[in-house]
Amino acid sequence: MLKRIPVEHLRVGMYIHEFCGSWYDHPFWRNAFTLGKPEVLLDILSSGIKEVWIDTGKGPDVEGGEGGKSEKAVAAEVDNTLTRADAGSKIAHHVDITQEAVRAVKICAQSKQAVASMFHEARMGKALNASDALPVVDEITTSVVRNPGALISLARLKNKDNYTYMHSVAVCALMVSLSRQLGLGEEETRQAGMAGLMHDIGKTMTPLEVINKPGKLTEAEFQVMKNHPIEGHVILLESNGISDIVLHVCLHHHEKEDGSGYPSKLANGQIDLYSKMGMVCDIYDAITSFRAYKNGWEPAEAIRKMAEWSHRHFDQLIFHAFVKSIGIYPIGTLVKLASDRLGVVVEQTDNSLLTPIVMVFFSVKTNCRITMEILDLSKPACRDKIVSHEDPEKWDINDIQELWSGLAATPA
Repeated sequence: MLKRIPVEHLRVGMYIHEFCGSWYDHPFWRNAFTLGKPEVLLDILSSGIKEVWIDTGKGPDVEGGEGGKSEKAVAAEVDNTLTRADAGSKIAHHVDITQEAVRAVKICAQSKQAVASMFHEARMGKALNASDALPVVDEITTSVVRNPGALISLARLKNKDNYTYMHSVAVCALMVSLSRQLGLGEEETRQAGMAGLMHDIGKTMTPLEVINKPGKLTEAEFQVMKNHPIEGHVILLESNGISDIVLHVCLHHHEKEDGSGYPSKLANGQIDLYSKMGMVCDIYDAITSFRAYKNGWEPAEAIRKMAEWSHRHFDQLIFHAFVKSIGIYPIGTLVKLASDRLGVVVEQTDNSLLTPIVMVFFSVKTNCRITMEILDLSKPACRDKIVSHEDPEKWDINDIQELWSGLAATPA
C-alpha cells in the first residue's frame, strides 16, 4: 500500500516510492528505492523535502501502522483542491485554437531567438535593456489574449538544446495568462510577463557542463544550480529599465510557502504576489517538459501533482487561479471517456474545467482509430464524461500535437 508520510517518520529499510515535490527541485537521482543507509536518510532530512510516498508492500510501515495518508485520502484532497479551483471565472478566448496555433508557432520561434540573444549578451557581461524585451512580451501577450492555450501548449514542447530559452518563453506566457485570471492591470501583466521571460537569466552564470548535463545533478552541482536566482538578480540590478516585479520574481521564484525554498527560505507572508505567481508557472512548465534524464509529466498529471503539494508549496488563491487559467485538463491532454473512447482536449469551456471540448479519435474496445468527432462535454445533451487522463505512450499515440493544433509535431 502506498502512504504519504512526513520525512521525520522515515527509517532505514523503508521503500521510498516517490518524493512529494517537483523532481527537478531535489538532488536525488532516483525517485524510488529502498532506504538502506542512514546517511541517505540524513541527506533527505536536510534537503528541504517535507513528505514522501512509501510502499508498505516493499518495506516497513511507520511504527504502529499509524500516521501518514493513504492514496485514497490524498486523492480525495486533490479532488477537493481542484473542485475549489473550478469555481469562478476562467480565461475567455477570442480565436479558434487551430488558427492561433499557426501564429503561435512563429511567435515561439521569434521569441526563442530573442531570448537566446538576450542570454548570450548577459553571458558576455553586457547590460540588458528591458525595452529590448518588451516587443517579445507584447507579442506573447497578444497571442495569449487571442487564445491562451495555443502558445502555452506549443511552448511546452522543447528539446534539450533549447530548453532554457523555451522555458523562459513558456513561463512568460503562463505569467500573462495567470495575471489576466487574477484581474491585474495592463502594465502589471506586462511586467509579470517580463519577469517570466527573465526569471532564469542567472543561468547564464551557471557552468555549461552543469546546464547541459545529460543526467541528474550531483549534490555539489545542484548547489551550484541553486545560485542562479542570486546571479540573475545581480545581472538585472546592473541592467536598464528593470522593474521591482522582475527583480523579485528572478530572486524568489524558487521560494515555497512553507519556507523550504531557496535562496532566502522565505515563507508565506514574506513572499510577494508576483514571486508566488512565478513559483507556480516555473514549476508547471519544468515538470511538463522533457529532459535528457527525465520524461515530463503529462499536463493533467502535473496539475494533480501540484494540487497534492499545494498546501506546502503554493499560495492557494494563486494556485486556484493558475488552474483556472490553463484547466484541470489542459489543452493537449489525452483523456479516456466513459464511452470507452480516447480524445484529446482542444479547448476549455465556460461551464466547468471538468468538461472541456474534446476531439474523440480512438476506440479502447477495438484498440484502433475511429472517425474523429468533436464533443463539448459541457453541453446538457452530451452524456459522455472524462473518467481519467492517459499517457499517450501507453496507447502508442504520437501525434497529439497534430490532433489538437492541426500542426505537425515538431519541438519548438
